[in-house]
Amino acid sequence: LLIEPMPHILIVEDEAAIADTLIFALQGEGFTTTWLTLGQAALEHQRQTPADLVILDIGLPDITGFETCKQLRRFSEVPVMFLSARDAEIDRVVGLE
Repeated sequence: LLIEPMPHILIVEDEAAIADTLIFALQGEGFTTTWLTLGQAALEHQRQTPADLVILDIGLPDITGFETCKQLRRFSEVPVMFLSARDAEIDRVVGLE
């Protein structure tokens, strides 16, 4: 009997309280997680140890989540979910692009 491992999720979020909540919920459902606070670190991590899904905050301290995603798309088709408190229409449009 071969048991498939649960997907690994990379969380890129600079606020610990938000990341802790995500980690608790995802690990409670059996997912494995990695938490990083910087976009550049996430890009390096995805090159070396690819995750199955990236949850990406838009407002990161080094580069924006939008720029992180743009660079990520140069070498990976991993699904990305944006996490943000922003609700402006332009932010939604940019995220979808």
